[in-house]
Amino acid sequence: MKIIKKIKFKISADGSSASGKTTASKLIAKKFKMRFLSSGILYRFCALKTIENNNKCNEKLVKKIVKSITLKKLDNKKLYNPEVTRLSSIIAKKPFVRNALKSFQKNFIKKSSLVVVEGRDIGTKIMPNADLKLFFTCSTKEKAKRRLKEFKSLDQKISLNQVEKALILRDKEDTGRKISPLIKAKNAVLVDTTKLSLKQMEAKLINLVKNSIKKKYGNLQRSKLTSH
Repeated sequence: MKIIKKIKFKISADGSSASGKTTASKLIAKKFKMRFLSSGILYRFCALKTIENNNKCNEKLVKKIVKSITLKKLDNKKLYNPEVTRLSSIIAKKPFVRNALKSFQKNFIKKSSLVVVEGRDIGTKIMPNADLKLFFTCSTKEKAKRRLKEFKSLDQKISLNQVEKALILRDKEDTGRKISPLIKAKNAVLVDTTKLSLKQMEAKLINLVKNSIKKKYGNLQRSKLTSH
């Protein structure tokens, strides 16, 4: 489904780890021909570059790292290794890291007429004026199963119990941090993906986006929205 260029529509998608926000955001981006950005990948990229620089994380280095970011560089399997995962949650607490990446995200959004950005503080801090705000939730057990499947696809050996404990810890860190904690924006639509199949989630999201566009622009002519 393609939206005409004259239309500007921006979506924020927040939620905890493995809640389905990334999969959902990619589905929306593909269906509506929108640009997509994952804030989590940005923190992982900074973590990877920090490791490559002997674990030295300072403001000067982070600014240099952020300037080097391209969408192509963010497509890297190394960004999902355990050490990067561990360090990304640590550096995410540093104000100078968050500020540098906040600027990157805001510039990306500003240059995009049609965009969906996923993370943990998109609807509250990065894009508070988003046309549609989504907040994803899921049971811890289901999240652990999903994340374990991801790890196995990357040939990483880890037990379901270990994954579940790591997710609980990460959720506690995300909701409890002082800077940009994970919270649901007041006007965000809650999407519980625990019992949703991929097809069910896709149908629900397409309906949400269509109705939100209709609310903003009214009834669009058939020529303005085309299916692919």
